[in-house]
Amino acid sequence: MIRSIKFSIPLFFAFVLSGCMVNQSQKPAPVEQAPQPAQPAPIGAPQQTTPPPMSQPQPVPEPPKLKTIDWQGSIPPLVNKMMNTPGITPGSVLLVDRLKNNTNGAIQSANADLAIHNALQSNSKFTLITAEQLSQAKQALGLSPQDSLNSRGKAIGLARNLNAQYVLYSTARGDAKAPQLQMQLMLVQTGEIVWTGSASVTD
Repeated sequence: MIRSIKFSIPLFFAFVLSGCMVNQSQKPAPVEQAPQPAQPAPIGAPQQTTPPPMSQPQPVPEPPKLKTIDWQGSIPPLVNKMMNTPGITPGSVLLVDRLKNNTNGAIQSANADLAIHNALQSNSKFTLITAEQLSQAKQALGLSPQDSLNSRGKAIGLARNLNAQYVLYSTARGDAKAPQLQMQLMLVQTGEIVWTGSASVTD
């Protein structure tokens, strides 16, 4: 009896150990949790939006710089030569047309017009058509105040409307950096060119 008990005790432990080993080797693999689907936002809730990436501002290109031309030094000598034209009756009315730019680029035409008017301000032979008179005459003829007339015929027609006796017609030609300035004094009644002069204009 005692011997059979001694024999059954080791056998009992062997069964226990073998059961533990079976349980450990047959443990089920862990179950992975499936990702939960995104829940839609409640109706009326603000939508979460991703702002677009900020674009870098593009640099604004600078306009081309106009070359400074010494109109004040080049125009008065021409105007002085014009004053010596024979046959001009003192006090004659003169229309000064805007400078025509026939160069290969942009020039400061307004500065040239100002230099011409400044050179004629103290002259003793001509009475100048004022800017206001010229603007009114252009408006009456349906022309823009900035219209540079562009032709001798149009300039003479405007001068007749203003009862002027002479027109000073000026043109810049050639290279815009060193233009050639030509001035012509025309008789309104006949369109005859009574004087012409030219000069190279530099900076």
